[in-house]
Amino acid sequence: MAGKKQFDMDTVLDAAMIQFWRSGYADTSLDDLSRATGLNRSSIYSSLGDKDALFLRCLDRYATRYGAKYDAALSCAAEDPVAAVRAFFDVTLGRIADPAVPDGCLMAQSVMASPALSLDVAERVKELFGLQRPRLRTALKAGGMSDGNAEDFAVHIAAVNQSLAVMGRAGSSPEQLRAIVDVTVDALTRALRPAG
Repeated sequence: MAGKKQFDMDTVLDAAMIQFWRSGYADTSLDDLSRATGLNRSSIYSSLGDKDALFLRCLDRYATRYGAKYDAALSCAAEDPVAAVRAFFDVTLGRIADPAVPDGCLMAQSVMASPALSLDVAERVKELFGLQRPRLRTALKAGGMSDGNAEDFAVHIAAVNQSLAVMGRAGSSPEQLRAIVDVTVDALTRALRPAG
């Protein structure tokens, strides 16, 4: 339509997601989002909603993008659960090493910021953050682990995965992060080894 500014929604959402990821929800203003996306404030409101609505869209985008990568990594769990978990960690280590995205994890930092979020947004953050455990539990059960052990390892692996993002943001080296992964993968290997 003549006179109506056109923009690529994927590009705009990615730019907004990176802005929230880099600065956090509380420290991201509408002016920051305007600079990041190239849209003026009225265009943001009319096309993307208020700050909460845009943040929710960015969280869903992040969860979908990385969730698909984690699912692909775990897809071989029935045949080789150890390789699947290593591939799962490789998704996180690859994201940490990617210079095109900010350090850390948007989901983890959003959970930490929950007191500054509206109740609806905080609930959605908690829901998305909680997706890792059942994803891992299902994969470990497919790999032959008992219900109880699969649950315990799923909680542990999810916790280690989030700690990698925090430690990466704090400046830990790739070698240090890989050593953390190796300890967890070694423990999983021993747990899956048949008795005797």
